[in-house]
Amino acid sequence: MRALVFHGPWDLTVEDRPEPEPGPGDVLLDILTTGICGSDLHGYTGATGRRHPGQVMGHETVARVLEDRTGTHPAGGLLTVNPVLGCRRCPACDAGTPQRCPDRRVIGVQPEISAAFAERMVAPAHNVVPLPPGTPPDVGSLVEPLAVGYHAVQRAGLTAGDTVLVIGGGPIGQAAALAARRLGAAAITILELDATRRALAARLGFTAAAPADRTPLATVVVDAAGTSASLESALGRAAQGARIVLVGMGAPRVEMSAYAISTEERSLLGSFSYDEAAFRDTAAWAAGHAAELETLVDARVGLAEAPATFRALADQTLKAAKVLVSLS
Repeated sequence: MRALVFHGPWDLTVEDRPEPEPGPGDVLLDILTTGICGSDLHGYTGATGRRHPGQVMGHETVARVLEDRTGTHPAGGLLTVNPVLGCRRCPACDAGTPQRCPDRRVIGVQPEISAAFAERMVAPAHNVVPLPPGTPPDVGSLVEPLAVGYHAVQRAGLTAGDTVLVIGGGPIGQAAALAARRLGAAAITILELDATRRALAARLGFTAAAPADRTPLATVVVDAAGTSASLESALGRAAQGARIVLVGMGAPRVEMSAYAISTEERSLLGSFSYDEAAFRDTAAWAAGHAAELETLVDARVGLAEAPATFRALADQTLKAAKVLVSLS
């Protein structure tokens, strides 16, 4: 099979790789499309050190069933994959929160797992999530980032009376804003430097603001950038008692004002990926909002174009929020 192989920073090639072999609890998947995630780009450039030479990346994917060794999913069925693998034995996994499993692994991050930038992939049957008949396949590639945003907003305990500010208008920021609307937020603003992303936010029906603009103080702030500067902005635009959710991972370490947390009695909450229910619920929701979600996809490329596309996204000669790679 053909696969996109990472050989080190700024080095991706399309190569032939051995066909994956499913085990007793696995599903063999025919990959249709896989989205390029910001974390893939950070790994590609070497910024995070979380991708390793010889690895096949990719975790925002949609596929059809080729073979299910458990007999659960029929051949040809359309599905997406929850890439968070828990041990299935600890209290966190028993509670449906494998993102908190001390032994968690993530498809697309673990170097020993051949992931979704390949024509075929193996995934545990427990982690595949069927999509309703008639769902446009591209929507399946959006479920994973949409679930990240949904879980982040859930972590804030959002209620219908909350005003929400999302810092960063990329895919995760867009997902958080969509989730806030889905949960009934009173008002939602996306704060974004890039004019193209602000225009997309406006097309999606959100208030779009530039960093220099004045915005109302928010009771919930979602930081989808994850840097010292974005946290400073979050604290400066949060109301007293606000909940601030850090979901972006733009920098491994950040600095912030302790007084801005303590004296205003704000809460700072971390959010990582999603629990199993959030992923399943988002898959069902996305299938029913396909027309709205299609606007999130900026471009589609073939596997042969993927190395050049990664480079163009990383050096910003291509300005796109979400690019899908077709494997079929």
